Amino acid sequence: MGWVGRLFDARDTFVRMLLLCLSGVGYLLFGIQGAPTTAQWILAVLAFAAGLAFHRRPVVNMVTQAALLAVAISLLSDCTINQVGASWALLELTMRAQRTRTFWLAAGLLAAVDLTNSIGDPLGRLLSGVFGLLLEVGVPLLLGLVIRTTRELALQAQERAAEEQRRRESEDRAARADERSAIARELHDVVAHHVASMVLRVGVARHVLTDLDPRVSEVFDDVHGTGAAALADLRRLVAVLRDPEGVRGDAALTAIEPSALPAALGAAVDRARQAGVTVEADIDPAIGSLDAVRGLAVLRLTQESLTNVAKHAGTSALARLSVSVVDGAVHWEVVDNGRGWVPATVPAGGGHGITGMRERVEVLGGQLEAGPTGAGWRVRTVLPVAATPSPRVGPPAGSPPPERGARARTAGPA
Repeated sequence: MGWVGRLFDARDTFVRMLLLCLSGVGYLLFGIQGAPTTAQWILAVLAFAAGLAFHRRPVVNMVTQAALLAVAISLLSDCTINQVGASWALLELTMRAQRTRTFWLAAGLLAAVDLTNSIGDPLGRLLSGVFGLLLEVGVPLLLGLVIRTTRELALQAQERAAEEQRRRESEDRAARADERSAIARELHDVVAHHVASMVLRVGVARHVLTDLDPRVSEVFDDVHGTGAAALADLRRLVAVLRDPEGVRGDAALTAIEPSALPAALGAAVDRARQAGVTVEADIDPAIGSLDAVRGLAVLRLTQESLTNVAKHAGTSALARLSVSVVDGAVHWEVVDNGRGWVPATVPAGGGHGITGMRERVEVLGGQLEAGPTGAGWRVRTVLPVAATPSPRVGPPAGSPPPERGARARTAGPA
């Protein structure tokens, strides 16, 4: 509604009435010839006081102003102040009345009062009085109807926009639910099925092959345990995808207890060592007090990075893991010396490890730096206390990982 809406806002009735009263005082002092009579001052002050006192009761104000106008017509030769007061009261009532019948009756009352000034006068005076109704009754009534209609149209537009927004949000939620259900079906029917088959076959092999070398048996046990843990994570993930609302809090992220984080990181380090990678770990005990979400992020970043070291740098590589808590922020880094890295093992299309790690970090307000350092590779980040944007320390999200020499090295599984 623009400036008209701001000028005639329903919350500013007192301000409008005060400005009208000040204008009326100015008219009495400077707008009429000669000095105002005592009757003019009395009726004007009564009109001002009624307008200010009943600015939130437009019906009462309308009746009062019409009565004062009837008295002014019978006593004064110049009743402009009371005419303006009554017209303004009709305008306020038209804008704010809940029922249309109210302001139409008020308009009829004001017209009847105005026409009393022409009773018994010649036809010319009567026609002049009827013409005056166009200004005293018609203009405020028309302006009030315009403002009233504009407000109603604006309200209807807002309601339609809100309804459209709710409809779009509902459609988006339904589409996301369908996507999650489709992903859950694929995970359950394809990935989880194959993982379960592998775990089952490894378990059968452990029991059938009874005369294995202890080292081979240990590898079988590790593969079986890893597969069983992956299968459990897949089942939790499928449950979350199918019913996100049914999983409490951080469990939706398959989070671990904060106090169990040091042990979980130790297990990830041991698994990398079992794969042949030499890992030097410097883990701050204070990570046991982290919140579950950042704790899960630290664990997943560590597992992903150590897996990448074994996959791309080889089992003869040396990796260093550093996790510390400084002023509530988590400083995490994994760096390797790059020995044994075989370019042929890198998929032609690259992998998704760096992208997934970067997305996980950015959700928590951090930035991931991943790139070569000497002959090796380094991945590091800082997870802030709150999820606020932090200074960028690595390449933009979604950018391909840097190259080591002329050969690209992937930081995640294909």
